[in-house]
This record gives sequence, structure tokens and C-alpha cells, in this order.
Amino acid sequence: MHKLAGRQWFLDEGIPEELKDKVVLEQGLAAAGAGWLCNRCGNQSKSRFASFPCARCGKTCAYCRHCISMGRVSACTTLVRWSGEEESCSNPGTLVWEGTLSPGQKLASQAVVEAVQQRTSCLIWAVCGAGKTEMLFAGIAAALQGGQRVCLATPRTDVVLELAPRLREVFPHTPIAALYGGTPDHDAGAPLVIATTHQLFRYHRAFDTVILDEADAFPYSADATLRFALEGARRRQSAMVYLTATPNEEWKREVKRGKRKAVIIPARYHRHPLPVPSFAWCGDWQRLVKKGRLPARVLRWAAGHLQAKRPVFLFVPHIRYVELATAILQRLDERIAGVHAEDAQRKEKVAAFRRGDIPLLVTTTILERGVTVPNVQVAVMGAEDRLFTESALVQIAGRAGRNAKFPAGDVVFFHFGKTEAQEAAKRHIAGMNRQAKEMGLL
Repeated sequence: MHKLAGRQWFLDEGIPEELKDKVVLEQGLAAAGAGWLCNRCGNQSKSRFASFPCARCGKTCAYCRHCISMGRVSACTTLVRWSGEEESCSNPGTLVWEGTLSPGQKLASQAVVEAVQQRTSCLIWAVCGAGKTEMLFAGIAAALQGGQRVCLATPRTDVVLELAPRLREVFPHTPIAALYGGTPDHDAGAPLVIATTHQLFRYHRAFDTVILDEADAFPYSADATLRFALEGARRRQSAMVYLTATPNEEWKREVKRGKRKAVIIPARYHRHPLPVPSFAWCGDWQRLVKKGRLPARVLRWAAGHLQAKRPVFLFVPHIRYVELATAILQRLDERIAGVHAEDAQRKEKVAAFRRGDIPLLVTTTILERGVTVPNVQVAVMGAEDRLFTESALVQIAGRAGRNAKFPAGDVVFFHFGKTEAQEAAKRHIAGMNRQAKEMGLL
């Protein structure tokens, strides 16, 4: 396969003669009604375009602000896309894994293999901690052994960082690229790519199989251009696998009516029930935190688990409360830390928490997914905040009880007033446990 196959890039110094019949040139921005369409990211929002005096064309030139972080695409920019033969990847190696799958995992694994072989679409609706990564191994192996190129995409950088070492371990002979903002990896035609959905803007008709993990997660769920990027990165005849523990209401209706093919896995691989959250009123926690105090209930809960040497996740709704709550909790243990999306040491802190060097980690919803720590206890302070949707609360609760040695876990929603989202999250988790019991999976 040519190293440029599946990529899109800017035209700087002309096309080499040997490539002229293998690429397509396209205008960076195309007129769309009274505005513009960015042909790289699909943006059509007028507020996301601007203009500048362009040295290239000598005119005032429009450009797309939405994907500016990957380099400016303007009205006079030429995008270059590969249109040559879609060659198969060379033999990338085989799966090296001696684990076993639970009955639920086997159902999902077979569905993924069938989607890969038939190049169709399927949804895997599996509870948090069901072992979704293991469900993918056979399907990825089938795709790679068939000469396909595979992309495992996810909206969150933390999930890429969690998945990359696991897949490198089970596919030790396969070139794998892990791509996210600031990544040290460079994709030179790797047959297996693990990437954030933002990285898919760099690809065009590149992948035979695309697996989207955490399909309901922000920002993918809220950004139409990311869905444009994912569709553009797939080859026209390709397999599409969606993974989620919390599908949106539209997908739920489609599954119920038989309009969307899905495999539902309501139990974890270790066959223990999901920890059901409890509710605890904690008063006006925001006022207390601003005064340098935590609600007594929250403080007692955290201190109890710290004394028992159990790792603790404390979720709060906003960055400002991460810093304030961390400073208060450090009176209990100076090793306690906080982390949020703008933290330059985010990767290092999460790794230290996994190792046990940080006993309690205060965080925002950035860590609601993709981070697994054995025996972790979980609380939300301010669960009434609108950021804590049903989906977010289900995912947060799903951090607990994931390990077979520690299948139970304490999950508490500390609140200044119950919300429908809290109640719906509890019903969702209890309903999955009930369904798993009816299916004999517990």
C-alpha cells in the first residue's frame, strides 16, 4: 500500500508525476448557498468561518475556523485525496491472547466478526465493565488477517491511552498507531489505528473496518463534523461497529423496533451485578466549598475509604471545584490530586492514580469513561448539576466494581436536590441487573 493511501493533505509544491493519476484535487472550501462548506471537516456554520488577506491568491480569502488546529483550509487551498487502488495490507500478524470470554462476550464477539466479514453495521450495547475491548479481539484479528485496515476510534484521549497498550499486548506483531492531540506516534500506513474522532479528519476512504467506542460520548455526540469525519474515513464498502453502554433514545427505539441490529449485554464479564448508586443529600455544597469546607457527609465518606486504603474517585461538575475540593482534601492526605481537561499533567496523574500513588482523585466528567482502577470507590458531589446527565451518571457509576477480585463498589450521588437524571441513571443500572438475572448471566 502506498504510504499516502487513505490520507488527505494540502497541495504545497505540486504533485509528483508518478502520482498524478492516483490523486484527486478538491477545493478546500466550496460555496454552499450564502455561505461555505469546508470539504475537510464538513463545517457549514457561518460563525465558524472568517476571512484574511491571503498572500497565496492576493485576495481577501475565507477560511474555516472549525478545523484551524490542523492547519488553515481557505477558499484557495487545494485538498489532495488519494484515489488510487485500495490495496490490502500485508500480513500484520495474529492475535496472541489466552483469555476466555463470558457467554455475553461471546455473543458480541461473534456479531463483530460477522460485521467485519460481511462489511455491515452493528451496535454492541454492553454495560460498563462488560469487557468490550475483549469482545473486539476476534473481529479485529479477522479483519487484519483478511488484509483489511482497521480503525478503533473514540471521542476521548483517555480512552486511546487505555486501549493502545492493551491492543499492542494482544497484537504484538502488528504495527499500531495511537493518535490524539500531541501524540508522539506517526501513522505510516499502520494496519491498526487507535485514534480520537478528531484525528479522522486526516483520513479519506482509508479504513475497511471502523469501530467507534463510546459512541454516545461528548464531543462526538454533539458535533456533526465529527460524524462527517468518521463517515469520510470509511471506505465505501466497510464494516461499522458501534460500542456503547448508554445509547441515545433514538437508538434505543430503533433497537426495540428491530430497525437497528444490536447485541445487548446486560452483565459484566465476571457475572456480578452492577453497583447501584445511593443518594445522599449534602446541602449547599458550593457555598461550603467556596469557604474552604466540604459537606460533612462527603468528608466522612472519603475519609472512611482512605482509611481502608481503597482508591477513590470524586467527580465534581466544574474545573473550579476540582481545585478547591482538592485543596481541602489534601488536609487528609497530601498525595490527593485533582485533574481536569486543561491540566498539563493529566496523563501523568491518571497513571499515578492507577499505580496507587494518588489515593483519591478529584475530577470532572473527562474521566467518566475509559479509566479502570481495581477496587475504586466512586462519588459525585453536586450530582444535581445539569452536566450530570443520565448517561454521564451511568458511566461514572460504571467505574466501580469492574475487577473480578473486587466486583462490588460504593457509588454515592451527593446532591443538593434530586434530579430526574439521577433517578433515571439508577433505574437504568437496576434494569440492566434485572435483565441480566432473567437471562441467567448473573
